[in-house]
Amino acid sequence: MEKKIILSEKQMPDYYYNIAADLPYTMEPPLHPATKKPISPTDLLPIFPKSLIEQEMSSQKEIPIPDPVRQAYQIYRPTPLIRATYLEQALKTPAKIYYKYEGASPTGSHKPNTAIAQAYYNKMEGTKKLVTETGAGQWGSSLAYACSLFDMECTVYMVRISFEQKPYRKTIMNLYGAEVYPSPSDRTQAGRKILAQDPQCTGSLGIAISEAIEEAVQRDDTKYSLGSVLNHVLLHQTVIGLEAKKQMELAGDYPDVIIGCHGGGSNFSGLAFPFLRDKEKAGTHCRRAESMSYPDRRKLRI
Repeated sequence: MEKKIILSEKQMPDYYYNIAADLPYTMEPPLHPATKKPISPTDLLPIFPKSLIEQEMSSQKEIPIPDPVRQAYQIYRPTPLIRATYLEQALKTPAKIYYKYEGASPTGSHKPNTAIAQAYYNKMEGTKKLVTETGAGQWGSSLAYACSLFDMECTVYMVRISFEQKPYRKTIMNLYGAEVYPSPSDRTQAGRKILAQDPQCTGSLGIAISEAIEEAVQRDDTKYSLGSVLNHVLLHQTVIGLEAKKQMELAGDYPDVIIGCHGGGSNFSGLAFPFLRDKEKAGTHCRRAESMSYPDRRKLRI
């Protein structure tokens, strides 16, 4: 029995899987924060490049991964699928437990999967600078890394409490060439307004997002980048599950249950969505995908 199931670089996926093509219904668009009406592609143009807006709205099932992105992925992908034999023994369970290890990336998480793609698509449309927010710093460091690959500027607004508690995350972003500012800051109208009301404000992700978008819309050569929640972000993360499917085939197994932590959704969707595509293959399996949230536990039954 092999503990690690490893693919070659040639076996890495050459497309992203878009679950929107297989949903039995059409997803409703998000609402515009000002008008409260469904947002249109035109509304998104000031902050995202056209290619990512097209992916956001796309119903195409398979979207090719550009060669420069695949080459950048090859620095750390494919990532291993590992059999958790010691955990199985500790639990005294007959179940076989596997986990997909995404810590092999240069920044230690799954987030470069979309950061690299977003940086590439922006670069191809003439964007010179990306602005974003980050909480604990994983997304900020991932985008900083991605921008360094494509010779782009990067500015990160980091939630102030994390900026103070996690100084080494700021160091990583700086090493990749990004500017990092604690949020709320005095660089934006949104930040100055909040600081005037509460000079000791420790910040929040919402505040940092407001500052990042405000800066992004002020220059034609600057765009905003988000690390979770949006359709195109979830799309890019499906390289995780597409690899995992091949690895499960090599292991001679197929999952009955898929479990993933769930914040903005990109980690869970990246692993689970490709398996949802072919649920007919499950046969008599009782297949489930579960997202774990704290303190509640929510289940998605397939």
